[in-house]
Amino acid sequence: MSITIVLQQMLIIFILIGIGMILYRRKILSEEGSKQISGLIINVTNPALLICSALEDGPKASLSELGIAFISYAAIFAILIGAGFLFSYILRVPKNLHYAYQLLTVFGNVGFIGIPLASAVLGSESLIFVSIFNLLFNLLIYTFGISLLQRAAARQAEEGTRLPADRISSNRLKKLVNAGTISAAITIIVYLGNFRVPVILSSALSYTGRATTLLSMLVLGVSVAQMAPKDIFSHPKLYAFTLLRQVLLPIGCMLLMRGFLTNKLILNTMLLMVAVPAANMPLMLAKQMDMETESISQAIILTTVLSLVTVPLACLLLVS
Repeated sequence: MSITIVLQQMLIIFILIGIGMILYRRKILSEEGSKQISGLIINVTNPALLICSALEDGPKASLSELGIAFISYAAIFAILIGAGFLFSYILRVPKNLHYAYQLLTVFGNVGFIGIPLASAVLGSESLIFVSIFNLLFNLLIYTFGISLLQRAAARQAEEGTRLPADRISSNRLKKLVNAGTISAAITIIVYLGNFRVPVILSSALSYTGRATTLLSMLVLGVSVAQMAPKDIFSHPKLYAFTLLRQVLLPIGCMLLMRGFLTNKLILNTMLLMVAVPAANMPLMLAKQMDMETESISQAIILTTVLSLVTVPLACLLLVS
């Protein structure tokens, strides 16, 4: 896999992010519009892109390969959870912000950036493995992620009105059934069943899925445009965190898993999913619980900006 291809895709992503920034600053795209586009991506275009990948002709991964991918990616998430706790101590993060760094370590942007990046760099055949990674992501964010936030919220002084913990707990199982988990499950079922659908439907899914990359980057562009550069680039700990999370950790995971996995596509997909910048979900959940979110916002934007460099660096280990 040529590193030039990865670099080209990251440059394309940042050009699209730049377009989102321009649209926001020229007041063509608003914060409210960005939220609506986010809903469109989560509920329509991302699911369409994943499902469409399962309908394509060509060599199919076997059931055993999917099982290997599931077990391997579950092990990767276990490593990420352990790394999140370790990074908080290595970087001497204030105790009241440990939860933020742990969430940012475990949950990468495997949807908005991971899906279009894997599709462009590895091809649509990789998206079945991306679906498995996304399925595990969604299961963990509403179990481990919520539990971590609840423990942190109990330690923080209450500011304003916070969502009661019992209400969050009662909604947790309900939230597990969402567009992300449903679309990932449907993709795997359609893939295994080798289903065929009318050309009109598959073409409609294809056109819808192709909108994911542009729309996702526009949303990220709006987020970047809303913060002053000094608020993003003036935190040394975040630079060290980015080096650990987006370069050393992906490389370490790749070197470790090479000893257990022989499937190059499973390995390469895993590397890309671990190398992507921090996800937006921890920020949205923290906001819901009225917790401190400035550190999370800064980390998400900085890791996204620096991913122009860190993703190509991590991808030097892509297996060709």
